[in-house]
Amino acid sequence: MRRITFDLDVLRTFVTGVDMGSFAKAADRLGRSTSAVSAQLKKLEDQLGMPVLRKEGRGMVTTPAGESLLGYARRLLELNDEAANAVRGAELAGSVRLGIQQDFGEQMLTEVLGRFTRVHPQVRIEARVARNSELMELLSSGKLDMALAWDGGVPTPHAVHVGRLPMRWIGAADDTRTLQALAVSGAGTAQEPLPLVMMDAPCIMRSAATRALDQVGIPWRIAFTSPGLSGVWAAAAAGLGLTVRTAMGLPPSLRVLDAPSLPPLPEVVLLLHRAEADLHPPAQHLHDIVLEALQKLHLQ
Repeated sequence: MRRITFDLDVLRTFVTGVDMGSFAKAADRLGRSTSAVSAQLKKLEDQLGMPVLRKEGRGMVTTPAGESLLGYARRLLELNDEAANAVRGAELAGSVRLGIQQDFGEQMLTEVLGRFTRVHPQVRIEARVARNSELMELLSSGKLDMALAWDGGVPTPHAVHVGRLPMRWIGAADDTRTLQALAVSGAGTAQEPLPLVMMDAPCIMRSAATRALDQVGIPWRIAFTSPGLSGVWAAAAAGLGLTVRTAMGLPPSLRVLDAPSLPPLPEVVLLLHRAEADLHPPAQHLHDIVLEALQKLHLQ
C-alpha cells in the first residue's frame, strides 16, 4: 500500500475551511488566495485518491472520507501546535491563575491542565473551581488571570462570549413521585409546594427557577440548600426535590426532566473573562486551550 505523508499546511487549510463553512473565508483567514486554497484541496484529494468535499447547494460539505479525515487532521494539527508551543515556551516560568465554574470543573480541568503543562512545564497553574460570585470577586480583585463563568448581568471589560446553554429542570433518575405530584398540581387538584434543591442565594439558576414557577402559579419551597454544586447533586439524587442547572456535567444518578407541567426556563450565557486586555504569553495560551476545549462541547 502506498504510504501517504500529509502536508500539515494543507490539512490546516482543509480544517479551517470546514470550520468556517467557506473556503473563501478560510483563504482570507490564512492569508492566501482562493486559487491557492483550491490547489491545496486538489493536492489533498490527489494524495487520497478520493474526494474530501462535495457540492451541496451553493456551498461545500465533507464526503464520508472527508469527515473521517477531519478528526485526524484536527489531532495532527493540535499535536503540531503543541510541539511548536512547547519548544518556544519551555523556558518560560511564573504562574497562571485560572478560575472555572463548578459545572465545568470536573469535565474540563484534566484536559486543559494536561495540555498546558506539557507545553509549559515550568509554569505553575493555580486553578480555582468555585461559584460565579466568588470567581468574579477574585477576578476583580486581581487574584485571577481569567475566569470561566456564567453571565450574571454585570459586564466586565475583557470577556469573550463562549456560548449559550439552556437551563434544565433536573431530578433523580429513578424518582417518579415528584413528577406525578406535579402532574396532579398542574391539573389544579392539588397545591403541594414543589420541593426545590438549590445553591445558596445569590444564584442565577435559583432565581430563574423560582421566577418561572411564580409566573405560572406553581407553589414551591426550598427543601435543601448547599454552598456547592456537589451538595445540590447529592440532594437531588436522593429525591429531596428538583433543581435547575444546565445539562453540563450531569451525574448519571440524575436526569433532565421533560414534564409539560414544568414551566420553560431561559438560556444562560457562558463567558471567559480576562483580567487584562493583553495576557502574558503563558496565560494567553491557557486562555486559548480553554476556548478550544469548550468548542468541543458544541455550545450554541
